[in-house]
Amino acid sequence: MIRFSNVDVVYPGGFQGLKGVDLTIDKGEFVVIVGLSGAGKSTLIRTINGLVPYTSGELTVGDEVVDPTSKGKIRRLRSSVGMIFQSFNLVTRISVLNNVLVGRCSSTPAWRSLLGWYRAEDKELAFQSLERVGIVDKAYNRASALSGGQQQRVAIARVLAQDPEVILADEPVASLDPPTAHRVLQDLRRINRELGITTIVNLHHLEMARKYADRVIGMRGGEVVFDGPVEEATDAAIEEVYQRSLTAGDAAPESAAH
Repeated sequence: MIRFSNVDVVYPGGFQGLKGVDLTIDKGEFVVIVGLSGAGKSTLIRTINGLVPYTSGELTVGDEVVDPTSKGKIRRLRSSVGMIFQSFNLVTRISVLNNVLVGRCSSTPAWRSLLGWYRAEDKELAFQSLERVGIVDKAYNRASALSGGQQQRVAIARVLAQDPEVILADEPVASLDPPTAHRVLQDLRRINRELGITTIVNLHHLEMARKYADRVIGMRGGEVVFDGPVEEATDAAIEEVYQRSLTAGDAAPESAAH
């Protein structure tokens, strides 16, 4: 379970990225966060794995309080919380398989990771992860040879290789064409159902949220302005989410968080 209790984020310069956020996300949920650029979506999910430190309030993941000042706690947290980025974040000069094996680094002695000496069980898990997203046939291809959609599926496989309890996906389909975007979201939804991994996805588009989410959270100006089951996420119910921000500066910290 993930719990935000009156969480604020204030960026250097004084901009408030989150304002008094109170949320509880239960184990196994598939949650989609919607809103315009600058609404606080990226800020919110990046507090969960400590990429963005929160300023006040309390945030817990499982039984642990997220403490961005403790390097040891953050390392342990990130071993159980996988992150998928819009830009894929692959090492394109190496093979697909080696990219997925990066997901085993937190469970592998540093010297083994540096030398690329992974255990047989790590490699087996990497192949299983690639199989789950339908791309095991590309295991020995260079990542640079893959399409954008294939690269994002490799990024999903890399996260699966961590054996995570939570998957965070920050605009994972923003750079993909609609058919490919739907394929990536289908993979994430299927993994959520089959493995019970809590999954939190940021999206711009409400229609995609309606298609895949259990629950929709709408953000505007760093605040939660809608939170409910997908059946209640009608245009009228979350109209406020898509109102334009009142100041041009509202978009700056969201883009900085990417």
